[in-house]
Amino acid sequence: MNDRATVAVQLGRDPRGDVAVVARCPFGLPLVIRTSPRLDDGTPFPTLYYLTCPVAVREIGRLEAAGTMRELEARLSNDEQLRAAYERAHRRYIEQRDAIEDLQEPSSAGGMPSRVKCLHALYAHERADANPIGAIVRDRIEPLDCPGPCVQESDGAVSATPGHPGFGGKKRRG
Repeated sequence: MNDRATVAVQLGRDPRGDVAVVARCPFGLPLVIRTSPRLDDGTPFPTLYYLTCPVAVREIGRLEAAGTMRELEARLSNDEQLRAAYERAHRRYIEQRDAIEDLQEPSSAGGMPSRVKCLHALYAHERADANPIGAIVRDRIEPLDCPGPCVQESDGAVSATPGHPGFGGKKRRG
């Protein structure tokens, strides 16, 4: 099955720029993609790792709605070891992004290194590399309650698997 077509179905739109799958689900489908630091039109795109799995997106959305970002940001401000690990993850993220293309951009994703803004981005970073806040999210949502592949292929066309719980009115997030 074509990864780019699969990601397009998972996202509900074509992915922007060059993408590569860096983590897969148990069904072998894309879970996290690495995106190009610069889009085809030259626009910087600092979000290096992007979550595509619709079930993970749904579960992380539930955590965010429950106030988990505030909880983890408070934990970050009170835990020196967590803060130091988060800072290291931030530096690695920028190094990995800049190894592809140096954007001269000091920010990374998800609020790193001092805030917790997007659990989707932090979980994607955890699955692609390592991120201590993303690891906490991972512990809370995995194993994902996924009944089967979220996409299917028929006659060369990739589409959402009918009735799959990952496609029930979700809002797409990184």
